Amino acid sequence: MLTEDNEALVEFGIGGLCNLCLDKATKSHILASGAVSLVINCLSSRREETVLSAITTLMYLSTAASRAEITTQPVVECMLRFSLSTNRRLSNLATVFLEDYCSEDQVQEARTVNQHTALGIPLPNN
Repeated sequence: MLTEDNEALVEFGIGGLCNLCLDKATKSHILASGAVSLVINCLSSRREETVLSAITTLMYLSTAASRAEITTQPVVECMLRFSLSTNRRLSNLATVFLEDYCSEDQVQEARTVNQHTALGIPLPNN
């Protein structure tokens, strides 16, 4: 569902995946199937619920083994942009991701790549 053209199907797909990945066996299956990249792609959706579910899913999928794949520099940069959003749900969730799932070095490196502003960033529709 995460590769569908229909944005509603993607939203429901990532929402379902978010709920399912709390189960340890399902989490292992999701990680083994290479689905992290599909979840990361959902961060660019214009639908707020899709983006929020994608961030939450990445948090739930984070393990010692998967953390490097989940906290790549592009993802950390994306979370920095989201943390500047006027959308409180998005900015708060992105801030939690940065504080709880990324190292200080990762965040600092992402900050030095560009000066981040919310201007020109396609943020989800409210």
